[in-house]
Amino acid sequence: MKIYLIGICGTAMASLAGMLREKKYDVSGSDSGVYPPMSDFLDRLGIPVHQGYNPDHLRQDKPDLVVIGNALSRGNPEIEYVLDTGVRYASMAETVKELFIRGKNSIVIAGTHGKTTTTAMLAWMLEVAGREPSFLVGGIAENFGKSFQVADGSDFVIEGDEYDTAFFDKGPKFVHYLPRILVLKNIEFDHADIYKDLEALKVSFRRLLNIVPRNGLIVAGVDSPVVAELIPAAFSRVATAGLGAGEWLARNIVSSEEGMSFDAFRGEASIGSFSIPMLGTFNVQNALHCIVVCRELGIENRVIQQGLSTFKSVKRRMEVRGEVEGVRVYDDFAHHPTAVSETLKAIRRRFPKDRVWAVFEPRSNTCRRRIFEQAFIEAFDPADQVVIARVFGASKLAPEDALSPDRVVEGVRARGREAVTFDSTGEIVEFIGGQARPGDRVVIMSNGGFENIHNRLLERLRQR
Repeated sequence: MKIYLIGICGTAMASLAGMLREKKYDVSGSDSGVYPPMSDFLDRLGIPVHQGYNPDHLRQDKPDLVVIGNALSRGNPEIEYVLDTGVRYASMAETVKELFIRGKNSIVIAGTHGKTTTTAMLAWMLEVAGREPSFLVGGIAENFGKSFQVADGSDFVIEGDEYDTAFFDKGPKFVHYLPRILVLKNIEFDHADIYKDLEALKVSFRRLLNIVPRNGLIVAGVDSPVVAELIPAAFSRVATAGLGAGEWLARNIVSSEEGMSFDAFRGEASIGSFSIPMLGTFNVQNALHCIVVCRELGIENRVIQQGLSTFKSVKRRMEVRGEVEGVRVYDDFAHHPTAVSETLKAIRRRFPKDRVWAVFEPRSNTCRRRIFEQAFIEAFDPADQVVIARVFGASKLAPEDALSPDRVVEGVRARGREAVTFDSTGEIVEFIGGQARPGDRVVIMSNGGFENIHNRLLERLRQR
């Protein structure tokens, strides 16, 4: 079968292309922005990529199936050709379901925060257990050095995204993934570009709960009030888990030089002691959810601990990008106020005496909007120095709807923190490069490239 991907350089689409290639499909595709690292990744796999969208590409490649990325819409020349000629087409999520998940034990990790790390963590734990899992995750799982694996084992672990599926399927991607085990971590309002409010978002998660079979399992993160609210509607078995509530609990949590350690309990029965080489109580939650799934699959504590203790995280999750003269620069994907707050709390708890810089780019479709302005002001409390970039793509938003970096800075200052905003990334690099001192922790948060700020800042520090 020849399969053609429109929008092939998107993170999820490129991963799908790699998975298809591993299953020996004839794969090609197109994109408007063909550049590294995705272009290099696809080139290494020998997948031809057309620059730009042109019906001639489809006439040349003659695909049996066209997969259409969710960022594309009517008016795209290749989409119009597909519709006019009647070529079979599908979404990325539907293709993953039919060609990879069906027939497997599908384990779906869903929620507003932590799903990428938890998916990668669980996949690694199953790998250590010798179960040879397949997986698909929205980031580079460092233990594997890639974002996917196609393997012979019975498990498929996948990050369940609540974002819409395609221009012809406005439902969430995760309803396609046939969950037999669902880890529902937490639910907060997000994706303001497609969900009107929290109630609209809840509808999508209710649909997800509704397709878990009776003999399946939902691992419910009941530290989240919205998860606790929705869980009674489940038809399947439910295992509640959390730090403050649930049948499964993490207690005696300790932060150390090596990471986090904790004891897991089921009711009053001790399950065992575990450790992870990562910061943050949110990563303890991630680990606890994975422990519940592993116990469901009959994996022994010794193997669970081995998997947790050797987990290397995911790229761009509190990733140390470099250190110059005692100034350590971190890269983190946080773009929701809760994620920003938890990331900064983890750094603050681990390094209580060091000066912490929070450098934030409002870039996602939600955080660019005014709706979370006050929440962001409060989220920066654990930091000493706060630097806010200008809103990415602000011209596409009505001024009254857009987050204001100036108001955020004013609010942060009112709470007793130093805060500034600049019009350009270059100005941010110069400011931090001139002010940072040995022992500082610079935490850069964005869900985009942020104009290569991490490398630029490290180079500026070297030049001092």
